[in-house]
Amino acid sequence: MTSVESNRGDERPGREERLVTGYSGRLLLVVSLGWMMIQAGRLVLSPMLPAVMEDLHITELQAGVAFTLLWGLYALGQYPSGRLSDRFSRKSLLVSGLSLLAVGFTVLAAAPTYAVFLLGAAVVGCGAGLYPTPARALVSDLFVSRRGQAFGLHGASGDTGGVIAAGLAVAVLAVAVWRAAFVPVVLVTVLVLVFLHRWSREAYTRPTIDADARRAVIADVRATARRFGNRRTVALLVAYSLYAFVWQSVAGFLPSFLQESKDFSPELAGSAFAALFIVGTLVKPVSGALGDRISRPVVAAGSLVLATVALAALVLASGTLAVAGSVALFAAGLMAYPPAMQAHLMDVFPDGSMGGDLGATRTVYIGFGSLGTTYVGYVAGQSGYETAFTGLLACLIVSASIVFALARWSRSG
Repeated sequence: MTSVESNRGDERPGREERLVTGYSGRLLLVVSLGWMMIQAGRLVLSPMLPAVMEDLHITELQAGVAFTLLWGLYALGQYPSGRLSDRFSRKSLLVSGLSLLAVGFTVLAAAPTYAVFLLGAAVVGCGAGLYPTPARALVSDLFVSRRGQAFGLHGASGDTGGVIAAGLAVAVLAVAVWRAAFVPVVLVTVLVLVFLHRWSREAYTRPTIDADARRAVIADVRATARRFGNRRTVALLVAYSLYAFVWQSVAGFLPSFLQESKDFSPELAGSAFAALFIVGTLVKPVSGALGDRISRPVVAAGSLVLATVALAALVLASGTLAVAGSVALFAAGLMAYPPAMQAHLMDVFPDGSMGGDLGATRTVYIGFGSLGTTYVGYVAGQSGYETAFTGLLACLIVSASIVFALARWSRSG
């Protein structure tokens, strides 16, 4: 019995798909809680970064390299984890990812030196890379008629993790050292692992790869590469990669930028960081609905224009209210982009290869985006955070121009 069959075995005709109770509801909640903790654990570093840098005696560039390592390994896991989740049980990959995450967050918390800190970041990146694609595949297995609602709940858990990260950082820095922030993350991650192990009816499968499987994987990779030779797909990848570069730069260094360049307190900077995700939960459904009604490329391009104008205002703003307003508008533009553009990507990919193509796309744009933190760390160390964030404007302008061209192409076609 395949993993899909084993998960749907409980979904008999006439059986109600429950979002919070029953077998399907329990697994939806537990995998969503796991995704929430992954986001909280990865993002909590950003508002605590000045304290981390002081404690480990590292520069902005070294901090950026650590973020790049974490996000880069996360990106590399997207495509293979998607392929493996179709061959082996979802449970095997999810539990493996959670185990690595618990170890990685523990190493980060206990790291006495920068080298050990990098090791922890690498382990967290590998664990995080194994988790999201099998988790979404599991949600798809469990829900058919209520799949949209299930994905909405699961997706919202990631933004909630960002809000938790900001609040956790502020609370911990007020009463303890930065390392304490990872204690609840590790505890909840282990709890999710235990619940998933006990509740899931899937069996564990051993990843044995024979010669036929290797040939199939090579054929899949080559087919995906051929499809990515399409000029329109390349343009979409470039646009999304530039967006990801900006997003990961901001996710890594926005609190530090506000503290260093705008004289925000750690608490106020943490609140502004939380606003990114609070605004995201509000604008993402609106963006998706507008994309369905108007045009997905047009909505995506418009969101990038708003983000560009708001980021320019943020760099130039001086008063607290002006900075806070710019952050809110920037968050609205930045967070409105993914729903419209991801839906457009799914429109472009063939139905028979959609999962693998999406995984490969995520590997490319998240991988390129992971370089953003190294860029900000280097430029901020040399010329200051305002110069580094000003440079991000070019990425947004180029990305918006590409998406606008694609929108015109779609209409003319």
